[in-house]
Amino acid sequence: MIKSELIARLAEENPHLTQKDIERVVSVILDRMIQALEDGGRVELRGFGAFSVRSRGARSGRNPRTGEAVSVRAKHVPFFKSGKELRVRLNADD
Repeated sequence: MIKSELIARLAEENPHLTQKDIERVVSVILDRMIQALEDGGRVELRGFGAFSVRSRGARSGRNPRTGEAVSVRAKHVPFFKSGKELRVRLNADD
């Protein structure tokens, strides 16, 4: 599901709200999540999972086309750990 599909689904389920209002709410939520991660925090959605930021050190890599060694600088990457409820629902036997 992409952001526009999420907005459309929420608009269907909440006919009393305009699509523009729903779009604004979704954008604010995502922006706040991003801001919390930028600030070094953690975002936890109970039953779904937790987002955090992990650091990766500098390393030596290879250019896949040429095979030549290249240096890859240190960086921060997002990390997601699924919640127990999500794992249980994904692995439920129907």
